[in-house]
Amino acid sequence: MSEKRIMLGNDAIARGAYEAGVKVSSAYPGTPSTEISEFLAKYDEVYTEWAPNEKVALEVAAGASIAGVRSMACMKHVGLNVASDPLYTLAYTGVNAGLVVVVADDPGLASSQNEQDTRMIARSAHLPVVEPSDSGEAKEYFKYAMELSEKYDTPVIFRTTTKLSHSQSIVDLGEREVPEDKVYERQVPKYVMMPGSAIGRHVVVEKREKQMEIDASGFSVNKVEYKDKKLGFITSGIPYQYVREACPNASVLKLGVVNPLPKALIEEFCKNVETVYVFEELEPVIEEQIRAWGIDVKGKECFTKQGEYSANMLRRVLVGCTDCTYEKAQVPARPPILCPGCPHRSTFSVLNKLKIHAAGDIGCYTLGAVAPLNVIDTTICMGSSISLLHGMEKAKGKEYIKNWVATIGDSTFLHTGVNSLINMVYNKSSATVMILDNRTTGMTGHQEHAATGKTLKGEDTYAIDLTELCRSIGVPNVITVDAFDVKEMERVVKESVNSDELTVIIAKAPCALLKGMKFPNKCRVDSEKCKKCGMCMKIGCPAMTKNADGTVKIDETMCNGCGLCKNYCKFGAIEKIER
Repeated sequence: MSEKRIMLGNDAIARGAYEAGVKVSSAYPGTPSTEISEFLAKYDEVYTEWAPNEKVALEVAAGASIAGVRSMACMKHVGLNVASDPLYTLAYTGVNAGLVVVVADDPGLASSQNEQDTRMIARSAHLPVVEPSDSGEAKEYFKYAMELSEKYDTPVIFRTTTKLSHSQSIVDLGEREVPEDKVYERQVPKYVMMPGSAIGRHVVVEKREKQMEIDASGFSVNKVEYKDKKLGFITSGIPYQYVREACPNASVLKLGVVNPLPKALIEEFCKNVETVYVFEELEPVIEEQIRAWGIDVKGKECFTKQGEYSANMLRRVLVGCTDCTYEKAQVPARPPILCPGCPHRSTFSVLNKLKIHAAGDIGCYTLGAVAPLNVIDTTICMGSSISLLHGMEKAKGKEYIKNWVATIGDSTFLHTGVNSLINMVYNKSSATVMILDNRTTGMTGHQEHAATGKTLKGEDTYAIDLTELCRSIGVPNVITVDAFDVKEMERVVKESVNSDELTVIIAKAPCALLKGMKFPNKCRVDSEKCKKCGMCMKIGCPAMTKNADGTVKIDETMCNGCGLCKNYCKFGAIEKIER
């Protein structure tokens, strides 16, 4: 009897990779995909790593595949944009051993800057997409995806979403089965994508795609569940769960492979069911293809393109209900805010005081955009802060950017920021870049990176020195400042923004939530000395509130004793005390 275990979707994907005989996995952390690699790292039989970015991760996995071992790369949906350069060409080269690219979409924008749909990218790249609907399927479908990859000589995208990644269901554990390594053979027309080779491989891609379209109607993960034939749904992934909850008696065509679509199976299903809805989150990827075949279905005229779906949404559409019976419970608003003791708050407090604007980047420091710090003006994608600031300078001149800086985290700087900084050096920028070095990849849960000195497996490794890295590419001024030394920070920022040379300021202090961090002090307010001026409240620390009489109080259970509030109290009302 097999062992059963309740597992998160991400845990189950890692288990599927383990059982499928994956030997190499490379990833860059990105919610909601991050934990896949963290779970996979617990299996000693699998080599796992954090790559500097998703492009590198996919190229590493591709190298392992070409060498003859099963491999995978993991990322979130916007990470696939970074990896798109190798992705589109790998569709042409195909694989040797199986290659699966796990991509986590984020309907509802729980932790992302957009809601793009990976299925659309897969269609453009001519790559198959496998999508599970619970943790049990996540494990089994991953193994299926690996088999598809090797059978059809193609990378396979394994699509998941936030809800699947972070919800739990029962998984049947199996044994690890490692196939023999594939023999590598030198094949220039297959693996060297110069124009002469690529022309031939494009023909191969088209033949493969047509064959998969024919075969898809027989894929075991595409299943028809006939019940009441008056009402039917074509769906996949997590939305399948909502259909079964809201309409347990409806007929369902559940797709496990969502690209290419099983045309014959869909045509047969639609002939046998009176009214068919296509129930898919985000874009009408399935719906538009079905309509293009001349089949009448209902879809986005009933359901939104935005956010996560639910069983209640489906109920409202089917019964025309608009009353509160099916509305979501109203949850009290919880505004986003930096943690107590966060070094980014200290840096932003100085920039706010100096009325400096910041071109921001992707990370928890993006919260510098909201009140009361109000410093970040732009956030687009990983590494964009530096390039945006450079563009501003070239458009408006040095005087315009004397009240601007670029802010970027240490992990994000190594991801794609370093390329932008090289561009600044090369094209003679005189702007100021601030690397907010908190010694971790903070936003996704404190993962290691190339400057922390630890690998994903927790092994010691060389830690890249950000100061020396910046100097080595030609930055004339590189200054390291303690993020909590607000006086020195203020002096350095003033000097830098008025300089005629490119400057990098490294604001250095560890994340308050790093494992092993110890805080010997905490802060306390002497209410007798408090003048109720509110200066200390401007930093936006969640440990600080006001009493009924207007004096400030500090929640000692939340305070990490960073002392930032003390620096802004001119009356000595805040003191540091030992814990």
